[in-house]
Amino acid sequence: MSAFHFYKQLDQKDCGPACLRMIAKYYGRTFSAQTLREKARISKAGVSLLGLADAAEAIGFRALGAQISFEQLVEDVALPCIVHWRQQHFVVVYDFKKAPHSWFSGLGRKLGFGHKNRQKSALLSQGASEYVAVRIADPNLGLVSCPVEDFIQQWVTPQPGSDEETGVVLMLEPTEALYEQEQQQKSVYSFEKVATYLWTYKKLLIQLFISILVGSALQLLMPFLTQSIVDVGINTQNIPFLYLVMAGQFLLMLGRLVNDFIKGWILLYISVRVNISILSDFFIKLMRLPVAYFDTKHFGDLLQRVNDHHRIEAFLTGQTVNVVFSFISLLIFSGALAIYSLPIFFVFAAGSLLYFGWIVLFLAKRKKLDYKRFDISARDQSMMVQLLQGMQEIKLAGAERPMRWAWERIQARLYKLQMSSLALNQYQQTGAVLLNDGKNIIILIMAAQAVVKGQLTLGQMLAMQYIVGQLSSPIEQLIGFMQGFQDARISLERLNEIHGIADEESADLLLDPLSESASGGWRGENENSLKFNQVSFQYSVGEQVLNHINLFIPGGKTTAIVGMSGSGKTTLLKLLLRFHDPTNGEIRLGDSALRSVSHSHWRSQCGVVMQDGFLFSDTIARNIAVGVDHIEIDRLEHAVHVANLREFIQTLPLGYHTTIGAEGNGISQGQRQRILIARAVYKNPRFIFLDEATNALDANNEAVIVERLHDFFQGRTVVVIAHRLSTVKHADQIVVLDKGVIVEVGTHAQLVATRGSYWELVKNQLELSL
Repeated sequence: MSAFHFYKQLDQKDCGPACLRMIAKYYGRTFSAQTLREKARISKAGVSLLGLADAAEAIGFRALGAQISFEQLVEDVALPCIVHWRQQHFVVVYDFKKAPHSWFSGLGRKLGFGHKNRQKSALLSQGASEYVAVRIADPNLGLVSCPVEDFIQQWVTPQPGSDEETGVVLMLEPTEALYEQEQQQKSVYSFEKVATYLWTYKKLLIQLFISILVGSALQLLMPFLTQSIVDVGINTQNIPFLYLVMAGQFLLMLGRLVNDFIKGWILLYISVRVNISILSDFFIKLMRLPVAYFDTKHFGDLLQRVNDHHRIEAFLTGQTVNVVFSFISLLIFSGALAIYSLPIFFVFAAGSLLYFGWIVLFLAKRKKLDYKRFDISARDQSMMVQLLQGMQEIKLAGAERPMRWAWERIQARLYKLQMSSLALNQYQQTGAVLLNDGKNIIILIMAAQAVVKGQLTLGQMLAMQYIVGQLSSPIEQLIGFMQGFQDARISLERLNEIHGIADEESADLLLDPLSESASGGWRGENENSLKFNQVSFQYSVGEQVLNHINLFIPGGKTTAIVGMSGSGKTTLLKLLLRFHDPTNGEIRLGDSALRSVSHSHWRSQCGVVMQDGFLFSDTIARNIAVGVDHIEIDRLEHAVHVANLREFIQTLPLGYHTTIGAEGNGISQGQRQRILIARAVYKNPRFIFLDEATNALDANNEAVIVERLHDFFQGRTVVVIAHRLSTVKHADQIVVLDKGVIVEVGTHAQLVATRGSYWELVKNQLELSL
């Protein structure tokens, strides 16, 4: 059980999949974190117990969730199992630690289960009371031995109206299907992969290696010159010789300075280029990921992965290069020290090995602290973004103090972590100083005795002291390399999770199914039509957001979708944009399945205005014509006209060149929506999807824009989600959604006449007296 394999949760809400991953590994099967996330249908809130059970059964376990007592957990549950911890976290219970036999009678007293705590003592039968601790694998902390009392307090879920104390557990039993699953052991992103970034500059690396050899050779001459000053120059009182040696030392110093100057420039060039290459490839990969991936990620988690790249770059171009220099220096100066005195060399080697071993003892603890630092730093960054971006809402809600307290609680955790890191460093540094300085003192004494006994000259002693001093730096750099290697490996593990995810696009997707349609061209209704066949969708475990949707959206026509909040309107739009694929069923584009169409090509044909559309910190013109190298003025003017933006832009001192967005001029919600509408119009798309695109506009602006959009819609397939009757009443068909189900379809006149769900939605808005 001591060899229970631990996996760290890679993100803030990743505890459930990490637990399942550990248990699968316990039974000899390896799965990626992303595979288990997808099967558990993770969201930004994490996963539910039901989602974990579904994921476990999908990979070949038999899963059973239950709420049981601690006695039942000990006596009836096969380990390892997953328990719900602190009502917000999942951990693995993989063993129980037994107490010595002499402890049995006093166990209740030792754990505080006396007369003051009879309820907890009642939980432990004679069998369960044999244990003093529960061994758990916490995805956030590591392998932990938790006292029984603490475990019960953290695990038990209070039940209203009941004195019985029970907790939630997910029991897992492997089946044959588990061993039929394909394992996922390949690391896409490894040291071999990132080393290729460095090897790209092999010519410069060769120059750097030559520079290192030259620098080491120049350094090696220094102790011999020092010896000659004492043994020859001083002993023979040869002043010209002293001047000659000092001139030689001065020239060596200049040579080393020039060499270090050249080496510094080469290192800077390589490090900058490698850093750009690594981050560029990361963003290329990030932009290839499915949109659904970002729906489950916190901002802080993604930002921390950018920091991981900086850490890997620093390791490759800093510590890796330095360790080559250190290793060469270590070999050269160790050889020189052995030539002077083998006993002193052996003392130095033994002391250095002890020093090295002492540092190794602290690596596991450093790794745990690094995991904690990643988690807390991610929360801190997410909280900081919320505070800065949400300041207006915080002040309107009067929540300044609670939000500040929430931030301060995170800072308190960071402070505790820093204190733990400081304590660890101090313990490590104390032992290191004792070992290192003790070794140097012993060497000094041995060298002095050798001089007194005539075994060494005074010059040789000084040369050896210089050599020992030069050897200390390479050893420190080797230790730093080892710690940097550990940090880089942790970062690689987090980054490998992203690089291991399949791209949103695959090579076999159709580039343009519309251009290959039987009738040719894309203006025909059939080529532009969209059809839902028994489409269902759910974000995570629970009720389906869309349930068996059958819907035909005719090409070249306008379809409006209405319904109460939460009825699934926006989700339906996201399926059309391929942010997600249906859980069941199929969406067809003309004669082709939408699933088989290239994501990028499909979205290039779509003009979209979402409720949470984003404005970049750029000019108005660049926010309308996003991602184009050359802006077509006629198209820009047309888009501005349709969105009724011209009058607003003319009031700005820089007109189209006025910067807006997070770092530019603040604009109203209505102006923001009109810019987003202009962006969709500028694209001149085949398909238009609008999600509450005019809900922030005043009546006058809305009337003008709706009329101009009506002209722009001609010949295009349009899907409009809106509540306002003025936006939807002229649609060719209106679809009414209720709790993920289509309840009505028809024109405005038809649906009002039936006095059904649509009539209920609009009668108060129009104050109809029908």
